[in-house]
Amino acid sequence: MKDQIISYREMCDTEGIQTLQRGMNYRINANYSVILMSQRKNAPYNDKIRGDGITIEYEGHDIPKTKDIEDPKLFDQPRTTKSGRLTQNGLFAKAVDDYKKGKSPELVRVYEKLLSGVWSEKGFFKLVGYEYREDINNRKVFIFVLEEVEIDRIGSGLEVRGLKPRTRIIPSEVKKQVWERDKGKCVICGATDELHFDHDLPYSKGGSSITAENVRILCARHNLAKSNKIE
Repeated sequence: MKDQIISYREMCDTEGIQTLQRGMNYRINANYSVILMSQRKNAPYNDKIRGDGITIEYEGHDIPKTKDIEDPKLFDQPRTTKSGRLTQNGLFAKAVDDYKKGKSPELVRVYEKLLSGVWSEKGFFKLVGYEYREDINNRKVFIFVLEEVEIDRIGSGLEVRGLKPRTRIIPSEVKKQVWERDKGKCVICGATDELHFDHDLPYSKGGSSITAENVRILCARHNLAKSNKIE
């Protein structure tokens, strides 16, 4: 669920796997792919949310570090392995190429690491583009473009509802401020389980995602009870 606050273990359990070792996970199941992102200062990649509030720019991943490659940041991000197989970069790029040829866009579920041990689901996105361009180190990197979408769950499958954009993404820095201010608890009952970041004034009624003043932590019970009504 979008803006749900979860642990790493809960994230893995949600996806039905033992561990998520990679940041990019193409077709981790039959319905969608998964990416893990971070906008923290020490993050290894330059991920960001565009000014429109619904589009993510996600940097592809480097070649693995080995005894012969001490600094992967000096090498172009690979599309294929030495044996010619597509890397995760290549698989995601191919999905975009197929989309440009008329196929349905790849659905991607996005999780973001906010703090040590604290993750938040950003929701579902469609993978719509990429660039392979030079970065500040004069090497080539993949920049993938993902637009947020609205989906319905039908049994074990997913159905995209017209690929309509949803509400603006709550910025990562705002989530961090709210987590610290609310001490990781529901502001109504003090629960520490099944937590979500919630717009105090609903976005559909004019609320904003930009400042911490309009975002708070609610447990799932109080989040559902609110039902998009101004309290």
